[in-house]
Amino acid sequence: MNSSARAFWLRSPGHGELRDVTLAAPGEGEVLVRSLYSGVSRGTETLVFRGGVPESQHAVMRAPFQEGDFPGPVKYGYLNVGVVEDGPDELIGRTVFCLYPHQTRYVVPVNAVTVVPERVPPARAVLAGTVETAVNALWDAAPLVGDRIAVIGGGMVGCSVAALLARFPGVRLQLVDADPARAKTAEALGIGFAAPEDALGDCDLVVHASATEQGLTRALELLAPEGTVLELSWYGDRRIALPLGEAFHSRRLTVRSSQVGTVSPAARAGRSYADRLALALDLLADPAMDALITGESAFEELPEVLPKLASGEIPALCHRVRYGGIG
Repeated sequence: MNSSARAFWLRSPGHGELRDVTLAAPGEGEVLVRSLYSGVSRGTETLVFRGGVPESQHAVMRAPFQEGDFPGPVKYGYLNVGVVEDGPDELIGRTVFCLYPHQTRYVVPVNAVTVVPERVPPARAVLAGTVETAVNALWDAAPLVGDRIAVIGGGMVGCSVAALLARFPGVRLQLVDADPARAKTAEALGIGFAAPEDALGDCDLVVHASATEQGLTRALELLAPEGTVLELSWYGDRRIALPLGEAFHSRRLTVRSSQVGTVSPAARAGRSYADRLALALDLLADPAMDALITGESAFEELPEVLPKLASGEIPALCHRVRYGGIG
């Protein structure tokens, strides 16, 4: 029997709307999920909302269950937590995470959902996709006990990386951001904070996630000789300039990228996407991670909320979307 749902679509850059969806009954090996929460990953989703995905990256940027194409109309998103209403007996009633857009109900293959551990509240589990990015980044970065580390950019990804680094023994760690309001987030995560001009130098590792030319330049300045910048920023269609003359070569600095689309080759042999996501969910048992969720609104409000997130009128790390009694 078919059922109905509602989904958020980007009609065209800067303009979102809710659309009715008809769902087929789940077949063999599928589940029907009713959404409890979804999350807006402000950096990536507002880039999509503004129409800033370059044509060369349209295929790379596709979300797992995206419908439509960039720049629009497109249904985009990848942080969804819901409860299984129909499917295999062992999953019915279980809370699951899925890389699904903002939609009240949806049908996906069983292997597309990951059961949320009981000790992780569903409202916090929307962070799983971003913490998964942080896990992959730290596999790439391979920090050592006692390293001197800066994370530049206190957005959702930067704060997730910093939150995980705070658990490493003996590290000197600072979250660096031009916005002094991020100091409160750093404090909630139990880590130090500095404005860019006050950040401690001589770093073995700098994780850059500010998506600004100034931030990446500062990351290079903060490195010790032989140090590494791990670049997590996504610049979309913007070009940036870097000072790769000066002392870049004599200090033997490294700039390397990290992207969640591939499991880091530095991970232990055999680690899969499912292993990485399950680890991310397990790490969300820490209540300190609630500091990364900075606002909440109802699903019905998304067409009005996303423009405000994109413009910065609503400042946010992860903005949570609440579903209830709809679709």
